[in-house]
Parts: sequence; C-alpha cells; structure tokens
Amino acid sequence: MHGSLLVIFLAFASYVFAPGFQPLHDFVYAIIDLAHKMWWGVLLGLTFVGFMSKIPREYFQAVLGRGDTFGGIIRATIAGLFLDLCSHGIVMIGAKLYERGASLAQVMAFLIASPWNSLSLTIILFALIGLKWTLVFIAASAVIAIITGVIYQILVKAKILPDNPNTAPLPDGFSLKADAKARLKTFKPSRKFFKEIASSGWHEGQMLIRWLLLGMLIAAAIRAFVPPEVFSNWFGPTVMGLILTLAATTVIEVCSEGSAPIAAEIMNGAGAPGNSFTFLMAGVATDYTEIMVVREFSKSWVIALSLPLITVPQVLLLGYIMNVVQ
Repeated sequence: MHGSLLVIFLAFASYVFAPGFQPLHDFVYAIIDLAHKMWWGVLLGLTFVGFMSKIPREYFQAVLGRGDTFGGIIRATIAGLFLDLCSHGIVMIGAKLYERGASLAQVMAFLIASPWNSLSLTIILFALIGLKWTLVFIAASAVIAIITGVIYQILVKAKILPDNPNTAPLPDGFSLKADAKARLKTFKPSRKFFKEIASSGWHEGQMLIRWLLLGMLIAAAIRAFVPPEVFSNWFGPTVMGLILTLAATTVIEVCSEGSAPIAAEIMNGAGAPGNSFTFLMAGVATDYTEIMVVREFSKSWVIALSLPLITVPQVLLLGYIMNVVQ
C-alpha cells in the first residue's frame, strides 16, 4: 500500500514539474478518473464491513441458509445480484461474509454474481447496450454463479478444497426475528457505536485497499498507453477475438464502472455481444485484486487460483454461444 501511494505521489509531483509530458498527463488523469469512480464503492464497502462486524454471526447463517445446500447457493447468488455496490465494495463484503461463516461455495457464488450487477451499473448497461442484452448478461452471470457455487460444494465435500473454518451450526431453536426484536429493544445508537463501525471497517478494509491501489496504477498505465480503438479493431465476434478479449480483461479489469463503457464499445463497435459479456464476467473472475483478497481471507492460494479456473471456461462457452446466436 505504501509503495503504491509513493508511486502516485511521485506521478503527481512529476506532473507539476513537467505538465507538457503527455503520457504522464494521461497517467495522472487516469488515476484521478479511476479514483473518482472507485471512491464511493470503497467507502460504502468499508461502511458495510463495519456494520457487519456488529451483526451476530448467526444472522448471516439464518439469511443465507445452509452453505452445503443448493438453496444456500441460490440465496447467495440472489444477494449478489441485488446488492448495489461496485466490484471493490463487493469483495470487501465477500471477505466479511467468509469471516462471518458463509460457506466457501456461497462466498464464491456471491462474488461472481455481484460486481457489475449493481443497480447503477445495470441502468448504465441499459443505456449502452439495450434492454435485451443487459437482461441476457444478468441471467448468464446468475447461471455461472450458481454452477460455480455447486462446483465448490462438490470440491469441498470431496475434500479437494477446504471449507470455511468459520462456519458453525445455528443454535437449536434460534429465531432471527425474535433475536433481532430483543436486541433492538435495548439498542441505543451512540458516538462510540459509530466510531467502532468506522474503526472496524477501516481496519478490515486495509487488506483490500492496498491491492486496489496497485490495480489502479496498472489500469492507469494501460489506459495511458493503449488506445481505446484497439478494442473495437481487435475484438470481433471470432474465436480469436474472444481469446484476445479474455487476455485484455485479465490485465485491464480493475473497476466495474470503468469496464462497462469498454464492454459496450466491444459490443457496439465490434458487433460481439459474447466478447462484451466475456469482458465483464472474465474481468471479475480474473481480477488480480479479487484473487489476492480471496487469498487473504481464505489463507489458500489453491482457493484463490481456483476462482478463474472454474469460472473462465463457463464464461468463454457462454460468450461463444452469444456470438453465434446474436
């Protein structure tokens, strides 16, 4: 985190003393633009994480259901689809869900379903690519999230991957409604309460912020030196175009808000809806920020690297089908 902040500081300082150097100007502007698009998601993510630290573990289990059932996967996928946060806020919530006892399968389904399916991004996609393809993309992402969750359930049951050690069974006779009513009767908001929320959110969110900063620097460098026209010229509705899209999104994906216009350009300029979908979905699955955060909260490189290995083949298959049947 400190190294990334140092690079950002040096870039801004250099720009002050060399304002006429165009590549540096583009790099600094890209940092500002990405920070402008990311800050609200990061702030909301930190806030949600802080609030979640105050919610009993049993509440998450009661809402999400048993992590070793198909119904639990469906619940986690629905939660991911409807939670209105960008990819950076979502990954924080996923880490907290894991800490609060959600199964590995539920967390992965949640992460895959969620990042670019927020209400704000959905509205943007309506305007950019139309209602039909937006709904197709949402349905396809839900299918991938559910299939991915089921695969993780199978791998955990077969002892190939470890399950979440934080998972514990609900107490006998536990009632979410009754317990929440009892707690609310004695709850009194105070300055100390909100201070603890802010402190907890910041403390737990630092593991993500350091990778966000690094990702932002990489994305800014790419934006400064790779012309946008490359996407529409190279990423047509062919197998090679699909592969090039996967390669590009693996490197570029940092911000879900930033990926939506690029995905729309691929679809509208290159006539490749499958490539557009691949750019959005594979960007989530191969995002180095997300992979590193999964490694942080799971303490397992195997789990972190399994995310793209399981999801990317599904994304490519659906992307190819979309290009063929468009």
